[in-house]
Amino acid sequence: MRYNEPPTKANLWLGQSSIMFNRAGKVGLTLVLALWLAGAALAQRGRDEGDDELKMGQQVYEELLQKGEIISASPLYDTLTPITQAIIKVVQPQYPYPFKFYLVHEKQPNAFAAPGGNVYVTDSLMYFVKNTEELAGTLCHETSHTLHHDAVNLMKQDQEVRRRALAAEVIMERRGREMRGLPILAKLRTLSYSREAESNADLTGSDTCAAAGYNPWGLVWLLQDFEDRGAQERPQMLSDHPSDQNRITALKQHFAQNPETFAHFNSDPHAATALAVPKNASETFLP
Repeated sequence: MRYNEPPTKANLWLGQSSIMFNRAGKVGLTLVLALWLAGAALAQRGRDEGDDELKMGQQVYEELLQKGEIISASPLYDTLTPITQAIIKVVQPQYPYPFKFYLVHEKQPNAFAAPGGNVYVTDSLMYFVKNTEELAGTLCHETSHTLHHDAVNLMKQDQEVRRRALAAEVIMERRGREMRGLPILAKLRTLSYSREAESNADLTGSDTCAAAGYNPWGLVWLLQDFEDRGAQERPQMLSDHPSDQNRITALKQHFAQNPETFAHFNSDPHAATALAVPKNASETFLP
């Protein structure tokens, strides 16, 4: 429209549409920017949480190293490593940080997963389990806790509880020093997973074992053995876990509901694979 022409309906409509388009464009740009900022914030939160996992995991490793418990070389690795390598192939694509398995020198049969991908196996556990399937089931169970971020979530919850308790102590003018300075390894070992978390780790662990080529009935046999022995003879790795018949039943139901995955595995413990463990290897570890 030239300046010396009178406005027409068409020109007025075009001018109004242009204004409306500019406004809509600004609104759209604002929306896109808001979505981008929200996405960036979520991504940063994810990176921060990942950093927390790595830091917690590194602290656990350093504490075990300082205590001289990490076994750097042992014939037991010849037995452990082939099993862990098969498991890692299955679980690694599901987790952003590398899985690593370490033997640690402790009297109690135990295995525990730390945040960040490290899984620790006591040398005494290598002699405690009855067969390869029971050991593989234990390791698959522990990697499931890592995949589910169970340890880091529990530790964050524990930190929040302690923070609130400490605030209450301050209000009551008490020091509460015992709430501060507790090593992260001790915290990790005092935390107890819920029955739901344990059962979920069982089911995911059985899937992992099956995918790795190990009979997932091994975990059932191990749990059943603990049930038969009673609570007093239960080792540390399950002494604070809700190990009961419900978990065994849930595993059996999981197997029955997924025959394409589990039907070809033998449920008879007499068909288990013997675990080749060198004698007295615990006495020759190198810290």
